[in-house]
Amino acid sequence: MIDFASRRRMMVDTQVRPSDVTEFPIIDAMLTVPREAFVPRDRVEVAYAGENLPLGDGRVILDPRTFAKMLETLDLGRKDLVLDIGMGLGYSSAVIARIAEAVVGLEDDEERADEAQSLLAENDADNVVVQKGTLHEGAPQNGPYDAMIIEGGIETFPDVLADQLKDGGRVVCLFMEGTLGTVRHGYKLDGRISWRFGFNASAPIIAGFEKETAFAL
Repeated sequence: MIDFASRRRMMVDTQVRPSDVTEFPIIDAMLTVPREAFVPRDRVEVAYAGENLPLGDGRVILDPRTFAKMLETLDLGRKDLVLDIGMGLGYSSAVIARIAEAVVGLEDDEERADEAQSLLAENDADNVVVQKGTLHEGAPQNGPYDAMIIEGGIETFPDVLADQLKDGGRVVCLFMEGTLGTVRHGYKLDGRISWRFGFNASAPIIAGFEKETAFAL
């Protein structure tokens, strides 16, 4: 029998805290939410590994260090409405739900979205709304949002998502250039987003977030 509670504590003590994540709500949420409940069944034994966990179709559950540092960068509060883009099976949304007022979890795979809905209900994440839709188009029907996070790599941040962010809102993304990635924190002011460097990380680029390639003869 696997002692998942011990593995959860070890994840926080060896992957999260040493990465300068100090905000109590994040630590508490990651100690509380059972990550093993939100991973594919054949990945349960490695649910707490310090690496991205494949979901299929080039999608992943971000490794605990990257996810925790992205959350710390967002500086979420109890009154925030958060758009979680690419929620997968719901782990990220379940964690954010313990920190923010409400979460809209966006997923483009219908089976994953349905499973996430069930798993979130089973784990009492009542303040998460699961939306099925195209990830790079966001979920404008529930916005505007105080904060956004994208659960995977991107090359470009679409204007349509920027439009769904409140003025004064924050966004955190993992921008990939080849195999190298940097997490950047964006702040929207007067309709424009200014970006700042956060830290290095890596994840597969989510379909729809690639740069347009120029056509040449």
